[in-house]
Amino acid sequence: MPFSRLPPLSALRAFSAFAETGSVTRAGAILNVSHAAVSQQLRNLETHLGVKLLDRSGNRLALTPEGSQLADTLIAAFGRIAQTVDALTGADADRPLHVSTSPSFASNWLMPRLAGFRTAHPEIDIMIDPTPRLNDPEPGGIDVAIRYGEAGWPGLESEPLMSSPIWIVAAPELIGDLKPERPEDLLGFPWLQELGTTEASNWFAQHGITKRLAKGIIHVPGNLMLDGARNGQGIVVTSQVAVERDVDAGRLRLLFEERAGGGYHIVTAPGAVRPQLRAFVTWLRREAARDRR
Repeated sequence: MPFSRLPPLSALRAFSAFAETGSVTRAGAILNVSHAAVSQQLRNLETHLGVKLLDRSGNRLALTPEGSQLADTLIAAFGRIAQTVDALTGADADRPLHVSTSPSFASNWLMPRLAGFRTAHPEIDIMIDPTPRLNDPEPGGIDVAIRYGEAGWPGLESEPLMSSPIWIVAAPELIGDLKPERPEDLLGFPWLQELGTTEASNWFAQHGITKRLAKGIIHVPGNLMLDGARNGQGIVVTSQVAVERDVDAGRLRLLFEERAGGGYHIVTAPGAVRPQLRAFVTWLRREAARDRR
């Protein structure tokens, strides 16, 4: 590490605080120094780097493109440092474990098993955030995300949790005895799609079908989507793990299978791991292994 080439830490802290708050005064309050001291540190940083980081042409200071680039790096780096310090000192021990995952995975796999984790770890508070958005784990925020895909999320660490192909399923009372051979055979049926996703539309597009579905698509939250499918209200595209028991029990019929290599992954931010997160990840691995037996 060429430390001699790096700007003074005080200047980097002042710039990061300004970038986060958008105000020299608020940055000074965070750092417990005067706004004049912050302004001087900002000028010192620009002089050291020989790069214009701030646009002073308007009524308020604004980041230049170069300033935005440096700010993103510093905020992430200082956040990672804070996360490691908190993990080492236990400063964030009282913060609930924040878990982000899709509504369908939360309602059909995670929640039915969560009582076991609560029994083993009653001291750990948990916040489940069911959302179709891919929210990244970050210091002081989301601790872990359980994502569907094939791994490879830049800047994050991931490990496979379980394999789960994509299944296209429908209730027998909706589909009858039809044995579809091509996706086109399903164009005349109603479809259900998880709110915030385009899984059904994407599935048809992957097979070269772009025409509008005859009976349209209803967009609903993930748990309601599967309830609707069981009640015969539409065909759905979902993961095997979400509906395998329904298919085994005859409540749903498997029509097509896609992405045989797809599956769920445990996704975390790099750096030190909180004890609460370590316990939760260990439990996830055990539950997934139990399902494979």
